[in-house]
Amino acid sequence: MSFDDTKNRGVTVRDFLCRQFDIAWALTAYHLDGLTTKECLWRPAQKGLHVQSTDDGRWRADWPDHEGYVIGPASIAWTTWHIGFWWSMALDHSDGEGTLSKDDISWPGSADAVRVWIDQLQERWRTLLMQCSDSDLRSSKRTRWPIQDR
Repeated sequence: MSFDDTKNRGVTVRDFLCRQFDIAWALTAYHLDGLTTKECLWRPAQKGLHVQSTDDGRWRADWPDHEGYVIGPASIAWTTWHIGFWWSMALDHSDGEGTLSKDDISWPGSADAVRVWIDQLQERWRTLLMQCSDSDLRSSKRTRWPIQDR
C-alpha cells in the first residue's frame, strides 16, 4: 500500500507510519532486551568500528571514511551508538534547532544506559509522529537531514 492508497482506505499516513514504526521498535527492543555491557564492548574482530573511552569519561564512536566492508565488523556498542546517532540527528534536524553534530553524541557507556537512551528517543519519535497531521507527514518541511534542500 502506498501513501496515496491510504486516503482511499480510511488509513491515515500517521497510522501507516506508526504501524511500521511499531514493527521496527519491537525488533529493536527484542535485541536490546538482556544485552550486557560486556556484549556491547566485545569486538568481533581486531579491525572494525567501535567506541573508545576518552579522558573526560565520554565514549566516542569511530567515524569511518567510507562504508566498505574492508573496515571490518562493528561492535554492538558502535551499532547501538549508530542507532542513537541517527535518531538524535533526525529528531534535532526535523523537530529541533538542527545544530546537533556527531561530536555531540556519545555512546552512553553501558547496556542499561543504551536501553534508556534509545527508549527515550523512541518515545520522542512516537510523540512527534502522533502530533503530526497527515499533511505534515506528507510535507518535506521537516526533511532537513541528512539530505538538505529537498
